[in-house]
Amino acid sequence: MRYRIDFSYDGTQFNGYQLQPNLRTVQSELEKAVSYLNRQTATSVQSSGRTDKGVHALNQVAHFDLNIDTTLEKIKRGLNSNLPEDIHIIRVRKVSSNFHARFSAKKKEYIYKINTSEYDPMMRNYVYQYNRPLDIERMKEAIQYFEGTHDFTSFVSSEDERENKVRTILRTNIKEKKGIIEISFQADGFMKYQVRNMVGLLIYIGSGKKEVQDVSQIIEAKDRTKSVKTAPAEGLYLKKVWY
Repeated sequence: MRYRIDFSYDGTQFNGYQLQPNLRTVQSELEKAVSYLNRQTATSVQSSGRTDKGVHALNQVAHFDLNIDTTLEKIKRGLNSNLPEDIHIIRVRKVSSNFHARFSAKKKEYIYKINTSEYDPMMRNYVYQYNRPLDIERMKEAIQYFEGTHDFTSFVSSEDERENKVRTILRTNIKEKKGIIEISFQADGFMKYQVRNMVGLLIYIGSGKKEVQDVSQIIEAKDRTKSVKTAPAEGLYLKKVWY
């Protein structure tokens, strides 16, 4: 039987989601817990997508197949009892055998948090500690240029070898509360470092180092070297996946 799990994790102590030899990853911890539940049978866990080292998830989605027939509550309880404290299973559902956490996904939302106030050591792993003022109105104007269907080559890591770098950003938003700026992007999909690179440019615009109109010019250039440095990982969260 195939099961879908919705789960959250604190990415601080992980070397990203994907399995890597001799490194602690979210996938490796999940597969250990699922395999234990599955009568010690090695079991693959496939997620909606990878997150990088230090990136968090409020609601990530994955699927796996079990050889046992048990209740959803027992699966949830069994997994959480065998997972470390920085991963938590929110819910478990039975799904059809053709459900795939990655390929069945319709859209995703990421958020990015920036602290423009005093440095907060308690939040150092959960927001980007920029600790200087940013012009949020300029950033709100600039982010609109990302909306729609574009070739995002200028905002994708050279490590991402996919030829097709066209994606559709369906919705964006920027809000601020008590010195924390929260930037959100909804899209049909994202590529490696894409959100962090777009945020990096917005920060340059908010600080006056780039102009609002530079966004469209950099998109059209389709050249990563024409953009700016990548924003740090700790401010990024996968918020939601739609199916």
